[in-house]
Amino acid sequence: MTLPASLDEAVAALAAMPAAVPVAGGTDLMAAVNSGLLRPAALVGLGRISEIRGWSYADGHAVLGAGLTHARMGRPDFAALIPALAAAARAAGPPQIRNAGTLGGNIATAAPTGDALPVLAALEATVVLAGPQGSREVPVGHLLAGRDPLRPGELLAYVRAPLLHAPQVFLKATARTGPGRAIASVALVLDPARRGVRCAVGAVAPMPLRPLEAEAWVAGLIDWDGTRTLDPQVTGVFGEYVAMACIPDAVDGELPPAVAHLRRTVAALARRALGRALS
Repeated sequence: MTLPASLDEAVAALAAMPAAVPVAGGTDLMAAVNSGLLRPAALVGLGRISEIRGWSYADGHAVLGAGLTHARMGRPDFAALIPALAAAARAAGPPQIRNAGTLGGNIATAAPTGDALPVLAALEATVVLAGPQGSREVPVGHLLAGRDPLRPGELLAYVRAPLLHAPQVFLKATARTGPGRAIASVALVLDPARRGVRCAVGAVAPMPLRPLEAEAWVAGLIDWDGTRTLDPQVTGVFGEYVAMACIPDAVDGELPPAVAHLRRTVAALARRALGRALS
């Protein structure tokens, strides 16, 4: 394993060893190795790169290092900046996972159940990729969808997330009590400056889903200059709208029982998320 001390050294190491795989916390990578799904030719360890383990501010955004651990993001000072991402970090699993797993690893692995992913989608965050030809910035959604993938020698260095200074909520449902992988999750953020509601649903598809029509519909009903309250019946309709958008009816109109249950779960999460954001 190569252990660079800076981003430049890490990029140089990846350029010199195209088959190498970068590793930070290793929570997903080592699981894949142990199960025989992955046999990396070499590893480039990122644990010594201090510049990607904190955050800074620029142009109304927080610039988050890809090496930030879930445990660090779950602390109160970070939660004051990006509450939904902090909530997702606290829900990421047991302490040993939160202490090792990183924001960048969550994105690079792109597992559908990654808790940070729907939050980043709702925030419309971008990622800064460092490579041999310099750095470039792409939307998180483009990276997850494979529309603009990592190029040879590139490394996910930072995440740029807007500081909205407004309520944000992350909720997830698991198959068992306590920490676990999500069967469905919902991130919802209010954007008062743009009079918008942004919502993303995770774990029900290969990448987070944005119910854009539901967002626009409910944003048009909110009194942005007043109390920002909605009738509970409206939040219920919003939940159903989100669930229908993400899990549409089958061709014959009959969803399998498990899928119907999942849709009800998404509806409940979306309803609760909006209610909490507006309370």
